[in-house]
Amino acid sequence: MPAQSRPASGGAAGRPQDLVALIRRLIAAQAGLTVVLSVAFPGGAAWLALALAISAGLAVLSGLLRSGTHAAWLTAVAAEGFCLAAGLARMVSARYLGGTLLAIVTLGALLHPAVSRAFSARPGRGRPADGGLAVLPASPAGGVTGRE
Repeated sequence: MPAQSRPASGGAAGRPQDLVALIRRLIAAQAGLTVVLSVAFPGGAAWLALALAISAGLAVLSGLLRSGTHAAWLTAVAAEGFCLAAGLARMVSARYLGGTLLAIVTLGALLHPAVSRAFSARPGRGRPADGGLAVLPASPAGGVTGRE
């Protein structure tokens, strides 16, 4: 049996984009699983509406994570924390809310140091390459415009 080769960087993933893509897939899977399990297990219209709203929010979050920015990572951590809290509240009050176990796994993956580094490794949007402050040209009226 041949030995499996590791990426050239020596880490678990060769590029930060690989970790970002992994998190996006986990959140997309959680969105789908939340819908399927919430429809399969009846628990009342209010919980079904909450589960569908959570699933729609996770789908939007999966698209937001494509940017790979630190702000997207913070949004994902907050959203997964909310999903976990909603799932645990549902477990205490009645039954399992679909996607709760995957929320635990995804939150754990998001909090892994390599993943947080992957989300902060991409250059920030709107910052100049030299790291200095961007200077916007003044408009004739004395204000600052975003156009040159």
